[in-house]
Amino acid sequence: MKVAIAKDGNEVSEHFGHCSEYAIFTIEDAKITGTSILPSPGHEPGKLPQFLAEHEVTHVLAGGMGPRAVELFCANNIEVFLGISGLIDTVIQDFVLGKIIPGQSSCTHGPDHECSH
Repeated sequence: MKVAIAKDGNEVSEHFGHCSEYAIFTIEDAKITGTSILPSPGHEPGKLPQFLAEHEVTHVLAGGMGPRAVELFCANNIEVFLGISGLIDTVIQDFVLGKIIPGQSSCTHGPDHECSH
């Protein structure tokens, strides 16, 4: 499996679509077998799910994203975990150990913003 984590420095980004890069982890037999950094192609509605699917990503971890983005990731057979925060190294270790507990999306905009990234 391949896991993409939205980066904000060394921490999980609060908003998946607004980060500049993604930490990509290849996991086999409950071990991290590869890591890389993938620059974001930019924030355009509908672009990121297809882009990450083309890079064989199977799971996405982020602080938040809009419901339409979640739907598009699911349509591309990518499982989404929202409400994730903390240091990327800790988060990926917790994911490998099955300790990740998804929460509420941190994608909170004002009432006039439609979060359909």
